[in-house]
Amino acid sequence: MEQAKLKQFIEQCKSNPSILSDPSLSFFRNYIESLGGKLPSSSYDTGDYKTKSHVVDESDDEIEDVENDADTKGTVEEEEPEIVESDIELDESDTVEPDNDEPQKMGDPSVEVTEESSDASQESKAQAMEAISEGKLEDAIEHLTKAVLLNPKSAIMYATRASVYIKMKKPNAAIRDATAALEINPDSAKGYKTRGVARAMLGQWEAAAKDLHLASRLDYDEEISAVLKKVEPNAHRIDEHRRKYDRLRKELEDRKIERERQRRKAEAQAAYEKAKKQEESSSSRRAGGFPGGMPGGFPGGMPGSFPGGMPGMGGMPGGMPAGMGDMPGGMPGMGGMPGGMPAGMDYSKILNDPELMAAFKDPDVMAALQDVMKNPANLAKHQANPKVAPIIVKMMGKFAGNK
Repeated sequence: MEQAKLKQFIEQCKSNPSILSDPSLSFFRNYIESLGGKLPSSSYDTGDYKTKSHVVDESDDEIEDVENDADTKGTVEEEEPEIVESDIELDESDTVEPDNDEPQKMGDPSVEVTEESSDASQESKAQAMEAISEGKLEDAIEHLTKAVLLNPKSAIMYATRASVYIKMKKPNAAIRDATAALEINPDSAKGYKTRGVARAMLGQWEAAAKDLHLASRLDYDEEISAVLKKVEPNAHRIDEHRRKYDRLRKELEDRKIERERQRRKAEAQAAYEKAKKQEESSSSRRAGGFPGGMPGGFPGGMPGSFPGGMPGMGGMPGGMPAGMGDMPGGMPGMGGMPGGMPAGMDYSKILNDPELMAAFKDPDVMAALQDVMKNPANLAKHQANPKVAPIIVKMMGKFAGNK
């Protein structure tokens, strides 16, 4: 069986010498050359060996990798449509263009309000109310401005002027006065009411609804209720619209996160499969020994021995003669390899070789020989060892010479 495998290997080498260009067979080329043999140039052309021996397998792997990458990208890199918000149908019939006038004069809250100034402020307010009744809104603003400056700590003065700005359709000015009134008196119903109406005029529906609801709780009146009937539907539509698109954006973000997770998972799986395939391919090459299909490992099968068996040196009848250094009864650890050494082997070639006998006493050499005897495929990992490789080559030379 072993001789048949050796013959098969030799026939393959004859038909395709580039097999010997495999870097893992460099020691075998060296062995043949040490015996005086000559090898064809293709035995040294590693590029040719790679092309002839592996190009098909590598091409298949590369094609499969490309296909896997394409499948992965096609699966996880789907484009999500952008979310485009629809328009909201709102009733904006009562809105106005914002006023961009210079801010009105405001009172100085640090001014001390005397009884005289307070009375004067009330008198100006009365004049303003008379002007309002006559439709003279500009005059009313002048009187109320004087009243604010005389008593800047009166929330009602600001709120009253804000209501006049509402009549003049100047919502921004009204918001400034209403906010000033609320800073002085946070419970000013008129302050919330005028600011809510002003915000509704600007189309600030949600803010307007909030102010008007606060005003209604503090001091309900029919005017507030009438304005809320126009404001609330718009505020509800805006709230529903926002909730809808917040939900859609959240769902979109969740899908993006999930796609990214799937992409990373697919990449990790592809990397794992590729590494696994490479490891299996590498293991297959190591287990197969030499190229050319010699599952037995070294030429001739070498089921735990060199050509012809070499059962661990301990297969010699009686083992190595006692007294050879520290190897009584043979070479421990080298035994147990069935088949024995070749018949008619002149053991003196080994026993009388000082270099071999000295090497056998080296624990590193013995460990390496045991490793090779156990699994001939392990021979490759000892080729670079300057202590072990020459001993193996020399022993092989002696066995060849015996034949």
